[in-house]
Amino acid sequence: MTDFTMTKDSEGIATVTWDCPGKSMNVMNIEALLHLETLVDDALGDKAVKGIIITSGKKDFAGGMDLNVLAQMKSAAGDNPAKGVFEGIIQMHGVLRKIELAGMDFKTKKGGKPVATVLPGTAMGIGLELPMSTHRIFAADNPKAKIGFPEILVGLFPGAGGTTRLVRKLGAMSASPYLLEGKSLAPSKAKSVGMIDEVSDDPMADARTWVLSAAEADLVKPWDAPGYRMPGGTPYHPAGFLTFVGASAMVNGKTQGAFPAAKALLSAVYEGALVPFDTALRVEARWFTNVIMNPSSAAMIRSLFINKQALEKGAVRPTEFADQSVKKVGVIGAGMMGAGIALVSAQAGIEVVLVDQNQEVADKGKAYSEAYMNKGIKRGKTTPEKKEALLSRITATTDYTALKDADLIIEAVFEDPEIKATVTKAVEAVVPIDCIFASNTSTLPITDLAESSVRAEQFIGIHFFSPVERMMLVEIIKGKETGDRAVAKALDYVRQIRKTPIVVNDARFFYANRCIIPYINEGIRMVSEGVAPALIDNAARMLGFPVGPLQLVDETSIDLGAKIARATKAAMGNAYPDSAVDDVIFWMEGGGRIGRKAKAGFFSYDDTGKRLGYWGGLTDRYPVLETQPDLIDVQHRLMFTQALEAVRALEEDVLMDIREGDVGAILGWGFAPWSGGPLSWLDILGSPYAASRCDELQATYGDRFACPDLLRDMAGKGQSFYGRFSNVENAA
Repeated sequence: MTDFTMTKDSEGIATVTWDCPGKSMNVMNIEALLHLETLVDDALGDKAVKGIIITSGKKDFAGGMDLNVLAQMKSAAGDNPAKGVFEGIIQMHGVLRKIELAGMDFKTKKGGKPVATVLPGTAMGIGLELPMSTHRIFAADNPKAKIGFPEILVGLFPGAGGTTRLVRKLGAMSASPYLLEGKSLAPSKAKSVGMIDEVSDDPMADARTWVLSAAEADLVKPWDAPGYRMPGGTPYHPAGFLTFVGASAMVNGKTQGAFPAAKALLSAVYEGALVPFDTALRVEARWFTNVIMNPSSAAMIRSLFINKQALEKGAVRPTEFADQSVKKVGVIGAGMMGAGIALVSAQAGIEVVLVDQNQEVADKGKAYSEAYMNKGIKRGKTTPEKKEALLSRITATTDYTALKDADLIIEAVFEDPEIKATVTKAVEAVVPIDCIFASNTSTLPITDLAESSVRAEQFIGIHFFSPVERMMLVEIIKGKETGDRAVAKALDYVRQIRKTPIVVNDARFFYANRCIIPYINEGIRMVSEGVAPALIDNAARMLGFPVGPLQLVDETSIDLGAKIARATKAAMGNAYPDSAVDDVIFWMEGGGRIGRKAKAGFFSYDDTGKRLGYWGGLTDRYPVLETQPDLIDVQHRLMFTQALEAVRALEEDVLMDIREGDVGAILGWGFAPWSGGPLSWLDILGSPYAASRCDELQATYGDRFACPDLLRDMAGKGQSFYGRFSNVENAA
């Protein structure tokens, strides 16, 4: 079997069809690309062939490159992996450039044959780079299709000519949203911005007509034509100069220099704009190789692409249970979390019963979905008909009997064990005997909450992050008595609502919060030591965190932090490690500075809630040291305090799979995405260095940085997490 096949018809059209056997989506590999080259050579050398159409045998065109190809390039080159990657990329460029020139004389640009692409649906990554090397792109009028370059989202950039061609086609400024942000477009919008050429009800028929009527001038790309000028100007053109200066500022402003791919992409665009097209392709290949050789790239690909997809497809799902898809979900509590859960469930086509003790509150919870859909209509992302259909799936009520045929319950009431126990008993009195009950608690142990249930094996935690509709991670927590059917049900539900699940065992704060809280606490502790607040938050942003720890605690509320601190201190007694942090947050709480919601916290705010800067009273109470610590020390304190918690969670079997530790950290609280997650970051550092650095931090800052036994053992053996846990690596 082969990925590409070719047929020739009586009109002289050679149709090349891409159809990867056994896969729902076409993905490219080197063998397939080289076979495509032989088919193109055949068609170009056949005098009876007037032109070529490349299309797909599937509903979509292609999903991108098989990322294992990059690893194969490195390993095949032995002691010089960079050379192997560069030569492999240049080989890909050569095939696509051959398609672009299509047999024409290089100097005169005459004698070529027309090559068109027909996109029946989605075309991403190499699935767009290949069409862009052809002379005309025809897409089906399919509003569900997505066209774009998502590579930047997994730590890469389009390296098979996509960067060079898109910039030369649209100009650097116009191309930037699609290259630097990974934005994808529906076919109609892709045509309007100039990314593709035609949108058609019958793209194959239109492509055939064009191929048979195309003139030689239609085959010459703008950058191959005499007198070509880049749209918007090159770096030393008066207009282009401003564009490139602005682009550099924009990239560094958004990434803080933490993401290697963004810097490399900008370099490839800048340098490529100064040289002829074929030289620009080599520049692109060089910078792409630079990214591939950066360990950040491999870590991001593994966590944000391979492992994320594996978890979404059920990598940790109990296999002995048939499909547990949810038909009717009961959401108890119509506050912000409950309203968000109801929305995402209804979006997935699930019938929802939204229950609250007050009908007005229940109606307000449903109104959240209405307001969300109204915004979508205003932005052209949905329709009034879809809004009505969604709202019809949500029933807001105070009547528990409406839950009598629900197959999943998600409780989202106040974080009070007594209230949750009362709700659990009331719900279990009316739901079917096989109904799964889930609590959306973020801190209370699931095993303790399950004591109020008469069916503890059907009791589980499903922890959403706020805001529910925007956050992609869902943390599923197994109590001591939770059965595998409940786990399967929770995973299938998360799959339905199109989010990414991780499954962890029950423990205080589960996984995500046990790592987030030390991050916040370390930032607050540094304030008490006299470290400048701006240094603390900016050090975090320079690591790629979306917000620094002080801004984060303002957003989540300081009084919530104080409540968690009191509860944790009561549970841990003399072992409680964070008294220095409590001095700060209890003082802030006592002064009414409880965060953004009160327009007073670590920051000062105006009447609209806009941050005005750090509150001056903070440094009055905790004077700033005359000599500030080195940036790397601040960053290591923030990183290690989280990474070591991830290791301890793995040691204690809270984390059962290292993939979940990394994916959960990035999606759950934005842990330095460039690193691939806390365990990947420790692998990048190397376990010997990580263990040694723990010792230094422990000696200087305290026992919270003590090296976990697991990491110490790995350091002694020279192991990595993704090496030691090789069964997980193979599964990824």
